Amino acid sequence: MARGSFERFVALRYIRGVRGVRRSSGFLRFVMVVAVGGVAVGTSALLLALMIVRGFGSEIETKLVGFGQHVQVTSYVGEPLADASDLEERLSQLDQVIDVNPAIVEFGLIRGRDESGATGIEGLMIWGTKTSSQSFISESIRAGEFRLAPDSTGYAGLVLGSRLAERLGVSIGSRTTVFSTRGLREGGSALGSRPRVRQFNVAGIYDTGFPDFDEQFAYIDLDVAREFFQYGAEEITRLDLMLSNIDESSQVAEEISFSFGPPVFARSIYQVFGSLFAWIDLQRSIIPLLISVLIVVAAFNIIGVLLLLILDKSREIGILLAVGASRLSIRSLYVWLGAFIGTLGAAVGILLALAFAFVQIRFGVIPLPPEAYFIDHAPVELQIVDFVVVPAVAIVLCTAAAYFPARSAAGIEPLRSIRFSA
Repeated sequence: MARGSFERFVALRYIRGVRGVRRSSGFLRFVMVVAVGGVAVGTSALLLALMIVRGFGSEIETKLVGFGQHVQVTSYVGEPLADASDLEERLSQLDQVIDVNPAIVEFGLIRGRDESGATGIEGLMIWGTKTSSQSFISESIRAGEFRLAPDSTGYAGLVLGSRLAERLGVSIGSRTTVFSTRGLREGGSALGSRPRVRQFNVAGIYDTGFPDFDEQFAYIDLDVAREFFQYGAEEITRLDLMLSNIDESSQVAEEISFSFGPPVFARSIYQVFGSLFAWIDLQRSIIPLLISVLIVVAAFNIIGVLLLLILDKSREIGILLAVGASRLSIRSLYVWLGAFIGTLGAAVGILLALAFAFVQIRFGVIPLPPEAYFIDHAPVELQIVDFVVVPAVAIVLCTAAAYFPARSAAGIEPLRSIRFSA
């Protein structure tokens, strides 16, 4: 038998059936199952944590990009950007930029009727945009359509969030009144002046799963917003940039601010929504560390299981040593046994993690409160690197943990163990 084949053969025999020679053999089989199960649970728990955290981060990032794009270019003094067409053309020529979307975003008031029929007024941000630049909101439409053009009666279209629509008591086809307070704020006094008023037709109702954002933004046509808020023909609030790689957003924002100069000021999505991304990064950094403790605990379980196995198999070990097996072979046997336990447990853990991922993707069995997590179910994202690194780490830990009981097995005196176990 080739070198190493003997140790692997005996180790596999132990894995396939732990039969022992004492009455405690049933217990020994149980603790072997527990050892494999411990590795499986630790591996699957870590994989699940990584899948959920990655999925959660990707889902939140996708939604934030939908609302804010990769880079926002504004005026650092809070005034509208002038020469919008020239600025848009210059930005579109940057290597990393694949799309530039002008926007006018201003505070306004919207009036509707609640369930009791009473008139209610809500404050919100009116977002003037082009229909083609809001694919994320278009995909999130729950009723109607993302249409900002006037209807047959001449009323411009308005798209708002489902929760805001419910509070206002409006539905598709409803007429709603929007008030612009921009002139009042700039004038410094509301005395003797009146807000601008315009009626809109509710063309679409969207629901992104971001309650705070859904209640905050309503969309109208860019040219309508420019007239309604009294912007100049070449004035906009900001320009939203889509890049070929979101990871370059901070660098691109810095380059734009430096090269274009005042009053142009650019911020990456990570700066605009800094607190949310910090929250996501915190989860990514802590959860895998905490769950990794499960694998370490499983490794200590292996030490205990192998020590019990050595006590049960001391006579067999003595016989092997008596007939010529080297102490190195005995040590290798138990190291192989730890590696096999780790491999089997990791394989079972992978299967458990994949089964959970399939069920969660298909049925969403783990719900989340959208008010707290901005999504109504736990998302999962599978990455090959996780399914390679995590099992590999589990196997290495289990193999390393097996070295200590392996040394004890190799130190057994053959005659004493045979006489004691007879």
